[in-house]
Amino acid sequence: MLPDGASAKDYADLQAVDRAGLMWEWLRRDPGYGAWYVKASAATRGDAVPALRWRLMVAEDPGLGARRARLFWSADADPGALRVMARPVGLGPAGLPIHRLSRFLSVVRGDGGREYAVLSDGRHHLRLDVEEGTLENGRVALHVLLDGLRDAEAKLETLRRLAVLCRQRRFPPEHFSFDSQRERSLILLRVADALGAGASQRELAEFLFGMERARSGWQGRSDSLRSRVRRLAAEARRLAAGGYRNLLRSPWENV
Repeated sequence: MLPDGASAKDYADLQAVDRAGLMWEWLRRDPGYGAWYVKASAATRGDAVPALRWRLMVAEDPGLGARRARLFWSADADPGALRVMARPVGLGPAGLPIHRLSRFLSVVRGDGGREYAVLSDGRHHLRLDVEEGTLENGRVALHVLLDGLRDAEAKLETLRRLAVLCRQRRFPPEHFSFDSQRERSLILLRVADALGAGASQRELAEFLFGMERARSGWQGRSDSLRSRVRRLAAEARRLAAGGYRNLLRSPWENV
């Protein structure tokens, strides 16, 4: 049994979505998150303390796909999230013209008025934790806080991309390259959806590789296709059981 309409084209909208978006697609399928979201009050959903259970600073509606959701992943989930201090400046070159990025910027406030921000075009996401100051008053100078070399590695990539975004006022593909394992991650998401709908391993083979290849591979002497399907099913189950929560922290080949 396969999920309704679960062909490759139904996942085409996710082809250009980064890890932050793909991690959301896994989370919004998590029945635990869905049940919590329904029971939680509006205040609870907007409170970072209970939302952190799901590695979110603010909970989002699981009915929204990655292209529409506002994704405020916690720094624990997203090692690339920048901790910054925002200081107001004049019109000099040192300032970050954040007002020019308003169409990409979403800001929420936590305890003590601290801001959590995400810059996104629906495909790409850059996270900022504002430890001092505000991003909502026009031009600011950002002072980035780093905790040693290990902390700096992922954050420097975010900073580089932020500089490109500020210069070009868009997310150019050449500076926001996708993971080489993106196709595999989408396959695993499709497999998890099919398994959730009750698909057998034979149906998974048809679903992923087509009727003709599944028929010949399933009935042939070689066990390679069946072994591949079993491995994909095992990986998909592991991610669906909570492994997805590390997608932003681990290389794809390790998830």
